[in-house]
Amino acid sequence: MNEQNLLIQLGPLMITTTVVTTWVIMGLIWICSWLITRQLHIDPGPLQTATEGIVSSIEDAVAAVDTQHAQRIMPFIGSLWIFLVIANLSSLIPGVHAPTQDLSATAALAITVFISTHWFGIRIQGVKKYLRHYLSPSPILLPFNLISEITRTVALAVRLFGNMMSLEMAALLILLVAGFLAPVPILMLHIVEALVQAYIFGMLALIYVAGGIQSHKPHENKQGDSHA
Repeated sequence: MNEQNLLIQLGPLMITTTVVTTWVIMGLIWICSWLITRQLHIDPGPLQTATEGIVSSIEDAVAAVDTQHAQRIMPFIGSLWIFLVIANLSSLIPGVHAPTQDLSATAALAITVFISTHWFGIRIQGVKKYLRHYLSPSPILLPFNLISEITRTVALAVRLFGNMMSLEMAALLILLVAGFLAPVPILMLHIVEALVQAYIFGMLALIYVAGGIQSHKPHENKQGDSHA
């Protein structure tokens, strides 16, 4: 545990800057969502137009992967994308440590995706249909299917953490070499990379959730073809 990241420790309970920053970001998202949605108009203003554009873009991205269940999974994926964008960009504020530069935060996000994948799969397919895909096409593949679930969750957490941490280290190295002669390119690089990493994480989460929902379809189609 990095002592500089630790704010308060009450026995086994540790409150770090990552926890505080994460809760502040979630609070800001909730307040902004409440303020924007409480005064919606048929003739939208600039803020409502921008908000509707963001929601429509997220909805189109989700529908492109899973049209049938887009409305059910869109709130989760959309919330994840918005949080990641703000979290990744939060380090641009002086003195703020981005939550996604902490492995514990990215691991929590990856575990959330892992749980949501099975949650949506079971809710939409039912327990039996969903669990059956672990035995497809052969029960021998069960251990490998279980291992793949774990490894992709670990990879999801480590990928985001590694990329965000390396981005910060690269920016520091450039500043040490070039001083303050290149602040604008570094700032633009940070913004672009933060947005790209948020998009990649959200898209992988979307693919995992959609894959869990649709995991039984190939098996059912083969059965249908054999009966035909």
